Amino acid sequence: MIPAGLEWVNVASLRMDQQIGRPVLVEFWDFCRANSLRTLPYVRAWHERYASAGLRVISAHAGGYPPSRDPELVRDAVTRLRIDHPVVIDGDFQLWRDYGNEGWPARYLFDQRLRLYSMHYGEGAYEETEREICSLLDQPCEPLAPLRAEDVPGARLAAQTADQPGPWSGAYEAGGVWAVLERTAPAGALAPTIRANGSQIDVERSGCLAIVEHERSTAGHLELEVGDGAVCHAVQFTPGVL
Repeated sequence: MIPAGLEWVNVASLRMDQQIGRPVLVEFWDFCRANSLRTLPYVRAWHERYASAGLRVISAHAGGYPPSRDPELVRDAVTRLRIDHPVVIDGDFQLWRDYGNEGWPARYLFDQRLRLYSMHYGEGAYEETEREICSLLDQPCEPLAPLRAEDVPGARLAAQTADQPGPWSGAYEAGGVWAVLERTAPAGALAPTIRANGSQIDVERSGCLAIVEHERSTAGHLELEVGDGAVCHAVQFTPGVL
């Protein structure tokens, strides 16, 4: 079930009991988390590919940082990220608690009788999930081509550095480095900036921004400076192939 009274984007509202007869994919995400943003293209594509065949995709937004707890910023992110399927804003983590969810992103695939068919935490398993969707829909499957080298089934990935709070600098191991940024400068003002390893980056809006990217898992050192008009809530790391 989905708690009554939650705010929805792209639809008036949905009830799970009204979805009986179709498979349902529920994905917990946060627009201020790099792993959620990297998973999103697959979730969008599954909606585009299989909605007409009966799949219902629901993204449950549960914000873990101050910017992603603002419903207006969530709605802006849904538009900016070209999400057309239903999004429920789980601002108080009601749905999260009902699912016993433990992290972002997390996907739950239910069959036509709303029995849990499979679940997956984190990035990856995209081909596996798409084949499961096709199996429930009883139709042939040609899974999406992997968008990144680290998405290839069986790819060997290095363990990346754990996410760090605040405007962190230091040594890391990862395929990419992201910053969770909140723009506090008033509307109409020049975009505030940050500097990552000497490169200047404009903070056009609040969200999660890639600030260092590598072709594969790399041992590096981050020097991060945050200018006036912006706040860095965390530095996050994404995996890379060995």
